[in-house]
Amino acid sequence: MSNSETRPRVGLFVTCLVDAMRPSIGFASIKLLEDAGCTVEVPTAQTCCGQPAFNSGASDMTRGIVKQIIVAFEPFDYVVVPSGSCAGMIKVHGRDVFDNDPAWRSRHEALAAKTHEILSFLKDVMDYRPVGVAYDGVATYHDSCSGLRELGVHSQPRALLDEVAGLKMVPLEGSDACCGFGGTFCVKYPDISNEIVEDKTRCIARTGADTLLAGDLGCLMNMAGKISREGRPVKVYHTVEVLAGTADDGGICGPGKGS
Repeated sequence: MSNSETRPRVGLFVTCLVDAMRPSIGFASIKLLEDAGCTVEVPTAQTCCGQPAFNSGASDMTRGIVKQIIVAFEPFDYVVVPSGSCAGMIKVHGRDVFDNDPAWRSRHEALAAKTHEILSFLKDVMDYRPVGVAYDGVATYHDSCSGLRELGVHSQPRALLDEVAGLKMVPLEGSDACCGFGGTFCVKYPDISNEIVEDKTRCIARTGADTLLAGDLGCLMNMAGKISREGRPVKVYHTVEVLAGTADDGGICGPGKGS
């Protein structure tokens, strides 16, 4: 058996936000997965995870989207997602739309069993340790709600970041508190969302960190936008960008990105 045949075959679910707003997260994810010993493919048939439709109560639309995901990713050994929110939708909530359809529910359960958020996959499944990666800075970490509460992602990113040379991690007060994004929440309740993210950026400022890390681009964009509007000198990255050694462009909403 050749070496390529022994490598786990991973289907990368890129997510809408990564595809549209920051593809560098997708490329960093591929690099890390390949470094960890996986063969990575990005199915072109993938679209949304279905979360906006699901949260809006559009069950029929959600069901169609989840069926498409199941068909596109069934051939792979694992489904890996650089977002706790989208991974949680596929792994946890997708089953709710198949209560009256045992056949599709069974297919979903099989997919859910092999679906992982990328940081937990690297640490828990592949036992990956970044080698030869450096980042000169002081960083703090925000635990995104879905990744933390639905998937148990907490210690894994910190353990991986501990391997990065030159990086000092400092704790964030209220690291497990919502950033105020919440998908459609920030659109439906902008004033409340703004109050929440203001509290978050105050906590970030108190750490003295020059870098903010997290594992979900929705949260990162929300916090980065507020940080930029407040004029705070804090770079914002998805954790995979630091682990892959590609965090070198000023970050999300960094210099030259606008506010």
